[in-house]
Amino acid sequence: MRAALIQLTSSDDPAANLPVTRGLVARAATDGAEFVTTPEVTNCVSADRAHQQRVLTTEEDDPTLAALREDAARLGVWLHIGSLGIASGDADGRLANRGFLIGPDGGIAARYDKIHMFDVQVSETETYRESAGYRPGDRAVLAQTPLAAFGLTICYDLRFPQLHRALAQAGAEVLLVPAAFSPLTGQAHWEVLLRARAIETGCFVLAAAQTGQHIASAGRARRTHGHSLAIAPWGEVIADAGTAPGVTMVDLDLERLAEARGKVPSLTHDRPFDAP
Repeated sequence: MRAALIQLTSSDDPAANLPVTRGLVARAATDGAEFVTTPEVTNCVSADRAHQQRVLTTEEDDPTLAALREDAARLGVWLHIGSLGIASGDADGRLANRGFLIGPDGGIAARYDKIHMFDVQVSETETYRESAGYRPGDRAVLAQTPLAAFGLTICYDLRFPQLHRALAQAGAEVLLVPAAFSPLTGQAHWEVLLRARAIETGCFVLAAAQTGQHIASAGRARRTHGHSLAIAPWGEVIADAGTAPGVTMVDLDLERLAEARGKVPSLTHDRPFDAP
């Protein structure tokens, strides 16, 4: 399977972000990608809740989703939109951080709402409260396709190995981890956590990332770590996009799953135990 990781520096303007994303998806298809994946919050990187409420729409009305569905059908590719900020209709006004897997017919093959919310203080000046603006999902999602079985996750989910293990034990061959990682946590933890998830599950891991300085018309501007990565089932990095926006191509040999899992079949070695 030839896959493409799209690395973006999305602003807080969905209309401005869309043509950039579409251009990179088209370039990936031209380069032979059968599967394309984009980062978390492809349509809008913003820390301003009021701005998000103004510019983000429901799934039915979202122009980014509609355009990328058209592109998947026109280009004949499987397209994983890492996530979009979507108006959920919840009574408290919170949004959904929702990933979409689009088939080559333009249909939505799977949806996944981010389960784990990024509520952290990584430094004295850098605090995030994702749950204030987004409501968490509650369902793990495995998508069976002719290319591979994909396990869908988003960013902070990376720190919860039980989710990835459950996906692998349900049949996932490729784990998808779109992200908008902060530079501080990204430098310390991004690669090592992705490699750990691959090693623990014997899966390929594809992690498309936001990168660089994000333009903000409202609220504080954000920076993200970049380094979209592809990890093999034995844990080695097979592609690193660095810090520039663009397309990174990678060829996945799914026979390597059986090889890695045959050497260390830990997915079959779970034992019950009493918690301390």
